[in-house]
Formats: sequence, C-alpha cells, structure tokens
Amino acid sequence: YSHHLNSKSCPKYPRFYHFSQSGGVAGTVVDVVLFPVDTIKTRLQSERGFWKSGGLSKIYKGFLPAAAGSAPCAALFFCTYETTKSLLNSQNFLNIHTPVVHMISASLGEVAACLIRVPVEIAKQRRQDLTQGNRSAISILRHALRTEGFIGGLYRGFGTTLSREIPFSLIQFPLWEYFKATWSEHRGEPLASAHVAICGALAGAIAGGITTPFDVAKTRIMLANQGEAQKNNMFSVLRNIYAREGISGLFSGFIPRVMWISIGGTIFFGVYDFVSSTISASSIFEQDS
Repeated sequence: YSHHLNSKSCPKYPRFYHFSQSGGVAGTVVDVVLFPVDTIKTRLQSERGFWKSGGLSKIYKGFLPAAAGSAPCAALFFCTYETTKSLLNSQNFLNIHTPVVHMISASLGEVAACLIRVPVEIAKQRRQDLTQGNRSAISILRHALRTEGFIGGLYRGFGTTLSREIPFSLIQFPLWEYFKATWSEHRGEPLASAHVAICGALAGAIAGGITTPFDVAKTRIMLANQGEAQKNNMFSVLRNIYAREGISGLFSGFIPRVMWISIGGTIFFGVYDFVSSTISASSIFEQDS
C-alpha cells in the first residue's frame, strides 16, 4: 500500500496518528497471540483457585472484549507517551534527566490508557473466570453499571490498576529506552526491529516479575462481587493474601505473567518499531519527533 503513496500526492498527518497506528497494531497483535496465557494467569490468581475458575478449559473466553480494547488502549498510551516525551525533551530549561522523562511520560500514558483498559479488563476477567457465569461482555458491564454504579462498577479497581501499571511502566520503559540506547551505542548503528524487540522482552520480564503482587491484587479486586466492598483497597487485599497464602499467594501466576510479558514485550515492541519505521519510511507522515 505504501508503495503507491508519496509525499507529493498525500497530505502529511500529525505524529499522534503515527503513534496511534503503531501502538494500535502492536497492542492488538500481542493480545490476540498471548490471550490463552493471560487466561491461565487470571485463573491462577483467582481466589477460588485455578481449577475451580476453569482450569485449562475455554481459554479463549473473554477474548472479544480484550481484542476490542487492545488497539485503543495501546494507541492512547503511545500517543500520550511519545507526545509527553517529545514535549519534555524540547523544554531544555527544565533540565530533566532522560530516565525521569521516560518515567513521567509512561505514567501519564498509563493514566490515559486505563480510561479504556479498566472496563475492558473487568469484562474480560469476569468472562475468563468460569465461576462468574456465561454472560456476554456487554451484559457484564451493564450489570456492573446497574448494581455497582459508574465508578464502583465500570471503573472498579481503577486505582489498583494504576497502582500496578504505573510501577510497571516506571520500570519497563526507562529500562527499554536504556537497553536500546546502550545496545545501539555498542553496535555503532540504529537497532533493527528485532533488537528493539529483545530489549522490550528483557525490560518487560524484569518489570513484570517485580510487580506481580500488584497484578494479583488487581485481579482479586476485579473478580470480587458487589457485596465484597472491602476488596476494593489494594493494600488491604495484599495484606489478606499474605496472611492467608504467604509469599506464594502474592506471587501466584508469576511464571505465566513473566512469560506472557516477556514474549509480549518481544512482539509488542518489535511490531511497534516495525510499523513505526514503515510509516516513517512511507514519507506520508511528518518526520520530526
């Protein structure tokens, strides 16, 4: 398609379109490919236990809401991340160190993405947990809105999700940028998409492993019913898990989470870099960054 387009015949689009396209494609690909691993992780972290939550059966249950939310979540994240990073880097008088720029950009990106991610996660995870019945994603969200309200229903666990996603991104994105810069400097040339993907896998595995307890707490809160109001505070949930299940409870689903995120990082960052490079090479988009 891009071979039939050139900068003379086509208008230039703003960079946010570039970022949203790259992020949207990357997010969709990784969620579709790795959905079964995510289902297994959710069931391992369920308070009811792996087998009672469905075990290995119907591992694609909850796929549709996840697939529908993948592109807008990733697109919104990268639009915010790249735009914030560009703005902060352009304000030299602020004298902000590079890792801090990446941390701030990633944090704001997560806040924006969670506006879409949280309702999608609620529908997806309640579908994945077979003890929750066989309602459709729309039915789950309508029921949550009707019985628990807008904030308590559709955005149940929003703060907890941010408490998981922001620490994760604070670790992952500075590491990813650092690995890329170091490897590129060592090679003396820009990295290929495959190298960018490897950097993403390493950064994701480290960040995913460290933040597993936050992911467990988020899963328990999202799977909780309306009457379990006490399960809406991350730290109280973490304390209860530790008291009843110990360290192993806090890190339940550790292996599939690290595996899922490292493989996901490979696909996500590799696809993002490849699509971004392809769009840039097509000369239809602005080349300034």
